[in-house]
Amino acid sequence: MEVTVEHLGAMQFEIKARQHAVLSDQPPENAGHDEGMTPPELLLASLGSCAGFYAAQYLRKHKLATEGTRVRVTAEKLKDPARVDNFHIRIEAPAALSEQHRAGVENAVHHCLIHNTLLHPPSIVIEISSCVPACNRHRVDGIALSLEASADAVSPPLQSSVLQSTHRPRPRSRQ
Repeated sequence: MEVTVEHLGAMQFEIKARQHAVLSDQPPENAGHDEGMTPPELLLASLGSCAGFYAAQYLRKHKLATEGTRVRVTAEKLKDPARVDNFHIRIEAPAALSEQHRAGVENAVHHCLIHNTLLHPPSIVIEISSCVPACNRHRVDGIALSLEASADAVSPPLQSSVLQSTHRPRPRSRQ
């Protein structure tokens, strides 16, 4: 797996995976334009969408209603070191479930890749590199961050993180 994160200016970053793109930003009190989710919100979104996938997969397999399944994820910001902890996942099924199916949905969510990654701390390597001399003359304040993970491993560790300087036009903020 791989995503590329590129600094667009101010506090905005464009996140790309395959043919998809998402904008991450900060609220105005953190010098952002509030035009996208913050990184901690994206983490919760990743956990919630993964849990929702497994819940819906279970419901579909058992021919139960899936459309309208809603997942709410909450967590607390903690300090020393700064991190997100005490996650709470609430799954709202679109129809009443028997105790057997409630347990089945919960068991299915425990197979979520993001859930299991958070429960078993991954290995993270950070690698810093510089732009080749030819692009240094075009450097403004853009930064690109590439995250790669091995698809070969059973529990894929985050293998590398590359920081490069690049030039990109600043996004226009909504006024």
